[in-house]
Amino acid sequence: MNVLVIGKGGREHSIVMKLAESKQVKKIFVAPGNAGMESIATLVPIQETENERLIAFAKEESVDLTIVGPENPLLNGIANEFTFEGLRIFAPNKEAALIEGSKSFAKSFMMKYDIPTANYQTFTDPTEAKLYIEKTGTPIVIKADGLAAGKGVVVAETKGIAFAAIDSMLVSKEFSEAGGKIVIEEFLAGDEFSLMAFVHGEHVYPMLPARDHKRAFDNDEGPNTGGMGAYAPVPDITNEILEYATKEILQKAASGLVAEGRSFTGVLYAGLIMTENGPKVIEFNARFGDPETQVVLPLLRNDLAQVILDVLEGKNPKLKWEQQSCLGVVLASEGYPSTYQSGVVVPEFDGDSFVVYAGVAKQGEKIVSNGGRVLVVGAKSNTLGEASSLVYSSLPPNEVLEGLFYRTDIGRQKLGALQ
Repeated sequence: MNVLVIGKGGREHSIVMKLAESKQVKKIFVAPGNAGMESIATLVPIQETENERLIAFAKEESVDLTIVGPENPLLNGIANEFTFEGLRIFAPNKEAALIEGSKSFAKSFMMKYDIPTANYQTFTDPTEAKLYIEKTGTPIVIKADGLAAGKGVVVAETKGIAFAAIDSMLVSKEFSEAGGKIVIEEFLAGDEFSLMAFVHGEHVYPMLPARDHKRAFDNDEGPNTGGMGAYAPVPDITNEILEYATKEILQKAASGLVAEGRSFTGVLYAGLIMTENGPKVIEFNARFGDPETQVVLPLLRNDLAQVILDVLEGKNPKLKWEQQSCLGVVLASEGYPSTYQSGVVVPEFDGDSFVVYAGVAKQGEKIVSNGGRVLVVGAKSNTLGEASSLVYSSLPPNEVLEGLFYRTDIGRQKLGALQ
C-alpha cells in the first residue's frame, strides 16, 4: 500500500514510525511532515488544510490509505471530501469531529447520553461569567469553546485568575473565535489519564491508557501546554476502571454519535480524571493524542496498517500489547508555551532511547528547532522506572541545553508507579 499521513508533529512521526514496520506498506508520504521524518517517509509540501491539493496528490500517487493526525483538518472537512472522492481515509468527518471542535457541544452531548463529566455552564458575556464565579467560588475550570492548540484551558485557583482568564478569552480575544464562547465547569480532584480507542461507528477498540503531563515545569507548575511528556500504561488505573471507562464513556460516546447522525470513524480520545466517584471526562479529542501517541504506539504489537484496515472493514483488530512500559519526555523551546525562538541546533542522543521529532526543520545538514515542542525522547523497558532511567540518562542536563528545556519529573509523581 501507499499511505499518506497528514500532519507535521511528533504524533505524526510516531504514526509514520509504526507504519514503517509494516510489510504491507510500500511507500509513506507525509504532508507536510518535518525534517526528522525524512529517513523513513517522503515529505510532501502541502499544508494540512489544503484539501483540494491533498486529494489531487492522493489520486496522482495512488494512495491507498490516508491517516489524519491533527485536529484542524478534521474540522476543515478533510474526511468528508476524501470520502466524496472515493478515497479511503481513517479520520472522522467534520460533523463527528465537533466532539473536539466545540466544548459546549461536547458537554451537552455528554449530558444527553449520560456520560460522566463535570457540571458546567457556557457564557459569551464576561459580566455574566464573572457573576457565576462569584456565586460558585474557586477552584474552577475555564475553557475556550473552540480549538486552542491545547492551551485554551485555565484551572483557576483564585477569583483573580478566573476573572483574568475570562477577560483574555471573551474581551481580549486571545484565542480569536475559539474563545468567543467559554465553558466554565466544576473543578474535579483526582489523577488524570488518557484513553484512546480505534472507533468505527458502534465498534470501539480501546488502546492502553497513558498519562500526559500538561504543565510546563516540574512539580506540575507553570502554564498549561500541549503536553510535556507521557507514559503508558498507567499502573494505578486498573482493568476494572478501564472496562468501566470503555463501556460508560467511549462506547456511549460512539453510540451517541451514531444516534446523532454523526457516526465516528478514527481515533476517539478521552481525557479522563479519576475522581472519588470513578472516571469522568475532562475532554474528548477526535484524533490520536500528543504526546500520548508517542508512548502508546511503541507498545502496540500489531501491524498498525492492518489494524486500521480491520477497523474500517468492521473487523475486530484483536489488539496485542507489549508487556512493557514506555515513557517519553518532551524537549521544548525555551519560553514555550509563550514566545520562543526557533533555529536552535537540536542535540543528538545516545543510549537505548528513541527520538520522535515534532517542531524541527533542516538548516544545512543540521536539524534545528522550529516550534514550541521540538521532540520527544522515549524508551521502552520492563518497568516504568527502568524506562524513565533510560530516557533521562540519554538527555543532557537542562543547564547545558541552549534554547531548550524539559521536565525532569515525568512519571515521578507516583513513586509507587516507578517500582
